This record gives sequence, C-alpha cells and structure tokens, in this order.
Amino acid sequence: MPGDVLTQSEIDALLSAISTGEMTAEELKKEEETNRVKPYDFKRALRFSKEQVRSITRIYENYARLLTTFFSAQLRTYINITVASADQIPYEEYIRSVPNMTLLNVFEAPPLDGRMIMEVNPSVAYAMIDRILGGKGATINRSNNFTEIEMRLLTNLFERTLEHLQEAWDGLADIDPILTEIEVNPQFLQIVSPNETVVVISMNASVGETTGMINICIPHVLLEPIIPRLSAHYWMQTISKERKPDEIFLLEEKVKDANVQLTAQLGTSKLAIEDFLALDRGDVIELNTRIDAPLIVKIGGISKFIGQAGKQNKKLAVQILDVFEEGDEKDEW
Repeated sequence: MPGDVLTQSEIDALLSAISTGEMTAEELKKEEETNRVKPYDFKRALRFSKEQVRSITRIYENYARLLTTFFSAQLRTYINITVASADQIPYEEYIRSVPNMTLLNVFEAPPLDGRMIMEVNPSVAYAMIDRILGGKGATINRSNNFTEIEMRLLTNLFERTLEHLQEAWDGLADIDPILTEIEVNPQFLQIVSPNETVVVISMNASVGETTGMINICIPHVLLEPIIPRLSAHYWMQTISKERKPDEIFLLEEKVKDANVQLTAQLGTSKLAIEDFLALDRGDVIELNTRIDAPLIVKIGGISKFIGQAGKQNKKLAVQILDVFEEGDEKDEW
C-alpha cells in the first residue's frame, strides 16, 4: 500500500532520531511489529481484485480517449479527459463524497442488470453549456440548480456519448446503454444498498481553461455476471475459431446463388449544363470512346473485366477479353 512506503524526508527524520538518541533501533523494531496488525472494516469489504480493477480502468481509459475526441468535436474547443484513479468503496461512502449540487447522469446497460452513474462537476457542466451556446467555455459559480433549458442541452449532449460507452465496453460485454435520468441531488439517488461495493473511476476533465472531475460509479451487482471476463487471461487470450468444412461448403453455395448486377460501360461524355438541359428525343451524344476500343465490364459498380461488344443469337453480348487491373482504364476507352 502507498502508506507503507516512506518518503525521503521521513527516512532522514528516522535516521536523525536514531543518531541523536531520541529513538533506538529496538524501539523502531517494536513499533514496526506493532504496525503489522491492521484493522479490517467488514463494511468496506473488497469484492474486486486488483487485477479486476485494472481491467475496469483500461476500459475507462479507452472511454476517456473517446470522450476527448467527441467533446472536442462537439464543443469546438480544447477538451482533455484522463483517468486519475480507480477504487472500490461502499456506495454510502461514495454518495457522501458527492456535493449537494452536481450533475448525475444515470445509465442502464442492458442486458446487464443495474445502473451506473456518471457524476460531472458543475464547473465542467457549465463550461460545456457555455460552449454549446457560443461562449468561450467559462464556468459560473452559483449554488442554484440547472435550468430546464440547461438540463435539456446537457441531456442531448450526454445521450450522444452512449455509442462511445458501448464501444469502450465492446471488448468486455455487448451492452446497449441508455440514459434513464439526470439528477442534481445525490440524496434522491439510491441505485443500490448503502453497503454495496462500487467501483469509482475518477477522471480529470478540462474544457478550455476550466477543470473539474468526472466520476463513474459502477455497482458490483452490475459487473457480477461478467466478473470472470475481468481477468488478464481473458484479455490476453486469442480466440481463433476455425470454420467447419460443412460451414465453408454452405457459405460457398450461398455465395454462388447470390445475384450481382453486371454492366458494360460503352463510354463516357462530358456536356455543359446548357447542352444537357437542351437534350431532346432523337439527339445524339458523342462518346469519347473509339468504336474498336474494348469496354469496361463492371460488377456491382466496380470495374472487374475488359470486354468487347458483339452479338450472340441475334442478341447484344459482351465477350470477356481480360481481367481488369488498376491502371488499365485510359481516357480513350
């Protein structure tokens, strides 16, 4: 744990205390043995391993990068979002840490049961609103709630982040996130029991010159069905599923029966708009292709073969001469 590591100043203080006689080596040893016993709070049970927390952190590091790109494009200013920390705490402790007036986006993630929270610092939210309305991204220090217009603007903005949340979770689970509500008072929001363990991912966000925090709260009950996928083994394993011979044969047969559009391009021509509008029945359009030049045969609009026009059984036909390769098409064709 970070608390067990001494800083250089603490080491210097200990050495100074020993050299001056204020503390002996025996007293230091006894104190160290005493500190080996640490209290354990059963209300703060750790239900996620460090490896699982790291996997969740990786997901939201990717999500932070996606949000940085999205918000920068939508707000047309410098946006930077990075993951600062990830920890697991009881839900009650998380709610107590949330200020009374903030922006709480509540998401559902079907098919997973439960809800997650995205808490956005008011200074960041006001800066986003200011940018949406054409301002410079300045924040407003006020204690009253968001207006209905401001809530509508923020709802529209964060609803468009759902596809990025889905993309960030893609390697872990196929979810279809939904923004169910936006709340400003954490006391009115109870998504799980107070003692339920939640993972809180804290992200630093900057909108122009305004900085603040965006915190993601994910309950254990939501992640419980996919906890085995949070292991390093799941992330590192390569799944290579080989198709069975009968599956390959069936696929080939289906492809053979597929209908495609085949066209033979006789030539092209360039016309002025004035000439095009003056066209009438019986007019002749001169093509920029010689009568003896080969034709381009297209499949699905893509050039595939070189052919020659002709007749077969008194019907117009095209004879395939060669396979079309990139660079074969010339101006005179």
